[in-house]
Amino acid sequence: MQMTVAGRLADLGITLPKLSPPPGPFVGAIQWGNTVTVSGQVPLQDGKVLMVGLLGDQISLEQGQLCARQALLNALAQLDAVAGGLDRVAGFVRLGGFVAATPEFTRHGAVIDGASHLLMQLFDDKGCHARAAIGVASLPRGVPVEIELTAVLQDRG
Repeated sequence: MQMTVAGRLADLGITLPKLSPPPGPFVGAIQWGNTVTVSGQVPLQDGKVLMVGLLGDQISLEQGQLCARQALLNALAQLDAVAGGLDRVAGFVRLGGFVAATPEFTRHGAVIDGASHLLMQLFDDKGCHARAAIGVASLPRGVPVEIELTAVLQDRG
């Protein structure tokens, strides 16, 4: 018997975070047909920013990966709410990662691996995704990472 995503989360000791309302005039996630696009999510934990700073300065690679993982969990919470459950996910189209970093920092992809690895761990083969890891000068609230996600849902039935 195949394990559910909720079962995998439980095995890892992870609880999806409570939804945070968007800080502007947009929604956390939107469904169009069988596709759900999740707005960029930052590393909030219990409604508070997990950490602030730049990769290559105040934030280590490992801390950046932790932030990417937390931002992904926030994205999955948004997806779960719109989809009516993560087990409806048929697959992922794209994971976009933004990394606030110094100009000398070049390991943006390694930071976003924190999100990609967790996605694969939770969804097995359905977790395969195209990806972008983009370095930026700053992100909202001073966070080091932002994650956006696009998923395809199975038909109800």
